[in-house]
Amino acid sequence: MMNGEKIMSEYVWCHGPNCHTNHTVDRVRGSKGAKVLRTRKIKFYESRYNNFYNYFCSNGCYNDFAHQYAEQIVAIAPRREPLETPIDRVEKIKHENEYHSWTETRIIPREV
Repeated sequence: MMNGEKIMSEYVWCHGPNCHTNHTVDRVRGSKGAKVLRTRKIKFYESRYNNFYNYFCSNGCYNDFAHQYAEQIVAIAPRREPLETPIDRVEKIKHENEYHSWTETRIIPREV
C-alpha cells in the first residue's frame, strides 16, 4: 500500500531528480539513433515498514531528492519545539587494560 491505496504495478520509477542523467549501461534504452538514458524501474515491496528503498534506486538518488526538496519535506511536518527523552541517570564506567584506560558513559532512559 502507498498512502492507503493499493499499488497497481509491482514496480515504480526512481524518484531521484537526476536518475535519468547517470551514465550506467542499465539505464540505456531505445534503438540505434534514438537511444536515451532512462530513470531506473524499482520493484515495490509491500511491507509494514514504509521506507525509501521503495522509491529510490540508490542512496545517491535519495540524497539528490532530499537536497532538492529539503525545505518542502520539512514544511510537511515542521518542528517548532525540540523532542525530549526523559532519562533516569548517567553512569560513567571506567575501563582499563594493559595498554590504556577509558571511560564509557551510559545514559539510562527512564521507564515510561
